[in-house]
Amino acid sequence: MSIPQSGGGPIERREQLAEYLSDGCKPREDWRIGTEHEKFGYCKDTLLPIPYEGERSVLAVLEGLRDGHGWEPILEGGNLIGLQKDGANVSLEPGGQLELSGAPLETIHQTCDEVNTHLVDVKDIADKVGVGFIGLGAAPEWTHEQMPLMPKGRYKLMDAYMQKVGSMGRVMMRRTCTVQVNLDFGSEADMVQKMRVAIALQPVATALFANSPFFEGKPNGHKSWRSRVWRDLDPARTGMIPFIFEDGFGFERWVDYALDVPMYFVYRDGEYIDALGQSFRDFLEGKLPALPGETPTLSDWADHLTTAFPEARVKKYIEMRGADGGPWRRLCALPALWVGLMYDQTALDAAWDMVKDWDAETREAWRVEASVMGLQAVVGGRRMLDLAGEVLAIAREGLRARAKPGAGGMVPDERHFLHALEDSVTDHKVPADELLERYQGEWNGDLSRIYEEFAY
Repeated sequence: MSIPQSGGGPIERREQLAEYLSDGCKPREDWRIGTEHEKFGYCKDTLLPIPYEGERSVLAVLEGLRDGHGWEPILEGGNLIGLQKDGANVSLEPGGQLELSGAPLETIHQTCDEVNTHLVDVKDIADKVGVGFIGLGAAPEWTHEQMPLMPKGRYKLMDAYMQKVGSMGRVMMRRTCTVQVNLDFGSEADMVQKMRVAIALQPVATALFANSPFFEGKPNGHKSWRSRVWRDLDPARTGMIPFIFEDGFGFERWVDYALDVPMYFVYRDGEYIDALGQSFRDFLEGKLPALPGETPTLSDWADHLTTAFPEARVKKYIEMRGADGGPWRRLCALPALWVGLMYDQTALDAAWDMVKDWDAETREAWRVEASVMGLQAVVGGRRMLDLAGEVLAIAREGLRARAKPGAGGMVPDERHFLHALEDSVTDHKVPADELLERYQGEWNGDLSRIYEEFAY
């Protein structure tokens, strides 16, 4: 989840809210790729989650990265809660999951180099302090009580509020991990087309990256339990947001949506002020109960935009949010999928042609079935396996057309980053299927084997 945003000064006109979003428009040559991934840390001897403090802890890993790999500290209330370097951030999710928010980079080759360097550095520190990290969509065994809440004011507020608006908000906070990619848009019309394709096809990403078939020590009946969790979190800020397919959707309509998302907090002087359930519309009029008489800044607006959690969302870029955290190889596959679909106009048009006639019920049905069945999902007689194959073919052509070479020109483009996903379609298996086969076969129901065999 986000660190405090730097959006700008006082909001004096409502139009500034949409202008803040439209300021993200960039010419194609300036489009970049920002990849984020989360991972669970655990103590190697006990296989329990690592706490914030102690010899084997999140703090020990952050301090090791700071002292040994040149990262600058980010503090809150005197606690080390993140790091920054070269446009990238390392931050803490609520249950101690470690997140890399990568720098905006030009190619997936660069993104993969960044991911590889980060995971090597994390493993270097983790091995020294006796901890491990694993990429999964949901914690396979740990209970809520075993997962520590990190010392961040935002999380303390959210933790209390989540119990009032859905049944799985606290599960999401402590016991899920994702990988996502952030992409640019060139204009309002480009944003609209990309958001519509992004929302419609998030279930394909959910299916291809499904990697959370266990929860509290046993199979949970879903290929992506993480996706199931998000379906019962808070309907005011999650979901497939069907309004984006309506005529007239654009920056202003996204502003209307975000204004209707209840607030969590206001960040002032290093402190999170409780504004749970309050209205940003009231804030604009100086009537926010948490800060009576005060009006917001663009930084407040930027913070508020980070508290809407649909399957894809608009800030000054678009975030793709439908995939489970996963193994090393797939961390580069997610940006390859979406860059291939989004950064070549022919590919984007082809993707839109594929989904433009779907109605809201169809899109939601794909979302539900993808979480349960993965690539074996079927909606309206159409197989996810076939849909995913068509989507990957479009993405492959988009990456070929981009023609971004790597390895000093030895690799002509970025298509090879899709191989892991293409293998899934060929084999009819995603990571969740492999995990279930191991659990039911050679592991003989011993889920502790997952740490040894699937850790980074």
